[in-house]
Amino acid sequence: MSADLWQRGCERLAAELPEQQFNTWIRPLPAADVTDEGSDGAVASLRVPNRFKLDWIRNQYAGRIEAVLSELAGKPVRLDLTLAAREATGIRVPTLPVRANMPQPLGQVLNGHNGNHANSSGGPSSARLSGDSSASLPRHRLNPALTFDTLVPGRANQMARTAALHVAGAPGQMYNPLFIYGGVGLGKTHLVHAVGNALMADRPDARVLYLHAEQFITDVVKNYQRKTFDELKAKYHQLDLLLIDDVQFFAGKERTQEEFFNAFEALLAKKAHIIMTSDTYPKGLVDIDERLTSRFDAGLTVAIEPPELEMRVAILMRKARAEGTEMPEDVAFFVAKNVRANVRELEGALRKILAYSRFNQKEISIALAREALKDLLSIQNRQISVENIQKTVADFYKIKVADMYSKKRPASIARPRQIAMYIAKEMTQKSLPEIGELFGGRDHTTVLHAVRKISAERQKNTELNQQLHVLEQTLKG
Repeated sequence: MSADLWQRGCERLAAELPEQQFNTWIRPLPAADVTDEGSDGAVASLRVPNRFKLDWIRNQYAGRIEAVLSELAGKPVRLDLTLAAREATGIRVPTLPVRANMPQPLGQVLNGHNGNHANSSGGPSSARLSGDSSASLPRHRLNPALTFDTLVPGRANQMARTAALHVAGAPGQMYNPLFIYGGVGLGKTHLVHAVGNALMADRPDARVLYLHAEQFITDVVKNYQRKTFDELKAKYHQLDLLLIDDVQFFAGKERTQEEFFNAFEALLAKKAHIIMTSDTYPKGLVDIDERLTSRFDAGLTVAIEPPELEMRVAILMRKARAEGTEMPEDVAFFVAKNVRANVRELEGALRKILAYSRFNQKEISIALAREALKDLLSIQNRQISVENIQKTVADFYKIKVADMYSKKRPASIARPRQIAMYIAKEMTQKSLPEIGELFGGRDHTTVLHAVRKISAERQKNTELNQQLHVLEQTLKG
């Protein structure tokens, strides 16, 4: 068998795969060792430098690699992926696998770390921002419980989660900066911690820092008062990964924006990675310098949406299990259909149900959940109706409420009407025929078309997504 099989396979893959994918995942790999096994085919043994990349390649590219090599070899070629030995580095390799493209999230990458992330070989603590042991340097501030493994995946966070997985596996290469936006309680903070924890598990000596935007503002004020901006630069400009929450808090703070711009430029210049979160997309940020917002938008901007029904059910059942309780699926569906806003509200509802169950020594059932959540359900039923949605949407788009159920069809009316139908389906218990009836006796297929259309557009159109976010928050009061 030709000794250059792997090289020829890579050339074929370079032609077939998008350039960015090939350069990130295939080009950096060492050459595979191809062993001919006669009539049974051949084995291409490939040693991958870390577990994240191993499982990402196994799940995303192994099938295509095997097909290309088999075609070039004229016989079956099996790809054997193994983790490259790393004992000489003194760095522990996580013992549980990472699943990058499976429905279940990333494996337990922390490998029992307790939050200090000290190197088991007695080397420098990875919780420091530099290789020395200076006690004055801050820790990375990562929450070890917030990993990809504890993040429930779904359509609502699919794109953000996939991008975050890419960053964790190849920091500084793709999607830099990564800007994640969405409403409160949707998992933005969880996701950025997950990236930090994954990188620390793979590279315990990495210089990682998580902080809220307000902490950065405090640092700037403190250093401004002391005239110690060199310390500020030393703290932030040497990082490998900066994770910063709620950058909308920079609004109106000129000196903070100036220092963050300097840190931003320094980090990108050294191919360090920056991940930011916000409650709105970059161009929607108010009182923030345009040169900053344009840089925020220069990498990849992704939204996290409110979780869909199936995802809410999965979240409830998993979190109940983490509390040592099994929640029946029918109860999870009942709660998920009534609590729609965000993960934080789901957790609150679950805590109420568990407390009510334990206090009354009753098994969890729909009747018990309804009783435990009666205050929440009565508030929802009182506030969110189709009529209220129609009025709110009509006011927002400056049309008449009567246009919601009229037969008029110009785009200036038809689109807000479709948006109102979509929100009615998402935020009320009404069926499609019931919604159609409340929109001037329209057929349920008209409502279904509107729901599907707006739902699909929301994934791609950041302006529409922001408008929907404002409307939903307004309706929730």
